[in-house]
Amino acid sequence: MELTSSAFKNEETIPVKYTCDGQNISPPLKISGVPTNAESLVLIMDDPDVPKSVREDGMFDHWVVFNIPPDTREIPEGQEPEGMPGKGTSGKTGYYGPCPPDREHRYFFRLYALDTILDLPAKSDKRTVEGAITGHVVDRAYIMGRYDRV
Repeated sequence: MELTSSAFKNEETIPVKYTCDGQNISPPLKISGVPTNAESLVLIMDDPDVPKSVREDGMFDHWVVFNIPPDTREIPEGQEPEGMPGKGTSGKTGYYGPCPPDREHRYFFRLYALDTILDLPAKSDKRTVEGAITGHVVDRAYIMGRYDRV
């Protein structure tokens, strides 16, 4: 399975347009190679580079969506994928763009193909979703972008 974006390549800089310094809209994403036995997809975007002085766990969850139909092949720019919205660290659903407080951070867009549909309520947080996917991941892919506010 592969997750790509026409806005940036893996490990490259995320354009300002997709951050808190720009339009704060989600970048376009393309999905390919989803296993035929997948029942749903999960998309999680997070930042593992948050200073411990800001968040003790050093993590900020920017986007959580689960129960995305497995035949989804793209998520257009600025749109939420069909599926169940999860809650990010901000306490809200939907995309929340990069906005590092101190230096360049890494932003991981992780895609999971599952052999099930998750029985979770809307606004479930990342920890709950990650717990529910345990034992159900049939494939995974990611793309990582970087951003610094200088």
